[in-house]
Amino acid sequence: MASPFDAINPDVYKAYVFWSAVLVAKILLMAPLTALQRFKNKAFANPEDASAVSRKLKPKLDDPDVERVRRAHLNDLENILPFFVIGFLYLLTNPVPFLAINLFRAVAVSRILHTLVYAVVVVPQPARFLAFMGGMVPTVYMTLQTILYFMV
Repeated sequence: MASPFDAINPDVYKAYVFWSAVLVAKILLMAPLTALQRFKNKAFANPEDASAVSRKLKPKLDDPDVERVRRAHLNDLENILPFFVIGFLYLLTNPVPFLAINLFRAVAVSRILHTLVYAVVVVPQPARFLAFMGGMVPTVYMTLQTILYFMV
């Protein structure tokens, strides 16, 4: 009996792994970006962190720059983690290589752009919305295609 893993195109698999690794690196870079904002604005969440910089500093939980980066990080977790799952399941549908590779690329590039326009160089809307949708639309498409392919 044939396994769905037999249908995985090596080029599509390679693209999925590459862009997923790029997104893991992107998520990991959000912690140093948050720390950078905390040091720049002297906005530390914990007393021991604040006092390590200066005994006079008190914890500060409402710095707008820090919170913006934290929201971008949370948005990544809400969108990239589902991509990891559905992207892999989509591989099992034997998708057209050109389409699949570009869907993976679109999600990754859009998530990077989303962070840039939301947390690094704040750009007015609709920049953030467009970057968000650039990742959401391909993820929803892959989800629907996977559901339809495996529908019993």
